[in-house]
Formats: sequence, structure tokens, C-alpha cells
Amino acid sequence: MPTAKPTTIAAYMKSLPADRHELVQAIRDTINKNLDPVFEEGMQYNMPAWYVPHSAYPAGYHCDPKQPLPFASVASQKSHVGIYLFCLYQDEAAHADFVKAWTATGNKLDMGKSCIRAKKLEDVPLDVLGKAIKKMKAKAFIASYDALRPDGPKAGGTPIKKTTKKTSKKATSKKVGKKTTKKATKKTASRRK
Repeated sequence: MPTAKPTTIAAYMKSLPADRHELVQAIRDTINKNLDPVFEEGMQYNMPAWYVPHSAYPAGYHCDPKQPLPFASVASQKSHVGIYLFCLYQDEAAHADFVKAWTATGNKLDMGKSCIRAKKLEDVPLDVLGKAIKKMKAKAFIASYDALRPDGPKAGGTPIKKTTKKTSKKATSKKVGKKTTKKATKKTASRRK
């Protein structure tokens, strides 16, 4: 029988093996020490996370407006600990500064657009992580997020109405269909003349 996923940070931390617990806890301590007080820590997407609560940003996350706006998270994965910095994903300048600061420490950086993969505590320059978190205040984070929303700025307004790919394809097919029909009609009419 599968075990239930932890629903609290305490339960999540208790479920980790000692080496992972040490790394995840050090990351949590660093983020919490440097975090703008508007952000809250809690479980989001089955991992410890920091986010802008609905009380500060009612629209929530555009991918799922029931979720608060994600800022950062950390999770023990199969072969590494992932540090997910959504705050860097949407801010190219902050991302570039972070990469430069991390690599200047001599530590190898295994990073995608926003996910850093680390295997042990010595791999993570916690001071660099702390400075990146401290720089990003909630107000600036929300402004940069709003500027990049798929439907334009919302300033914490109403949740986004999603358009599915199916709807988009259907609309495209109709347009193509009409163009094709018009071209075919013109060709048939010119042949008749």
C-alpha cells in the first residue's frame, strides 16, 4: 500500500534521510532568514515552499489560481535536492547575477532555468542563496510576475481564464478552413470563365 505524501513541513522533514534532512534544513534556514515577511512558508506541490499568500495577491498562480503565487521551494528528489527559484525564472538580470555569484565561489552550478540540483551541503554556497532571496522583495517580485503573465498585468486582480490548446487549435482550423474554401472557390470560378 503506498504511503501518503506528507502534508506538513514537519512531516516532510521527518520523512527525509539524515543527509537530505541536513541539506534541506540548511536551505530552509537560509531562505527563512533572508525572506521578505510578506512571503509565507508552507507545503505547495508536495514540497516545502515559499509563496505570496492570496491575502497579498488574490489572483494566485496563473497556472492554478487556487494556489498562492510560488516564489521558491525545495525538495528531496531521487538523486539530488532540488532548489526551485521561481523568483529567478522570471527575472533575467537576477538570474544572471545569481549564476555569476554562485560560480565565483568555485562551486559547480547544476542549474536549469530555475532549478538547482545539489547532492550535498558543501555543494551549496548558502550565502549566495541568501543574498538572492534577500534582494527579491515581495512587491518587486509581484510586479515582475504581473509584467510576464500570459494575459498581461493583473496586479493581483481576478484569476486568469485559461484557454486550452484544444480551443486554440479549433480557432486556427476554422481560419485555415475558410481561407482554403475561399481559395478553392476562386480557383473554381476562374476555371469556369
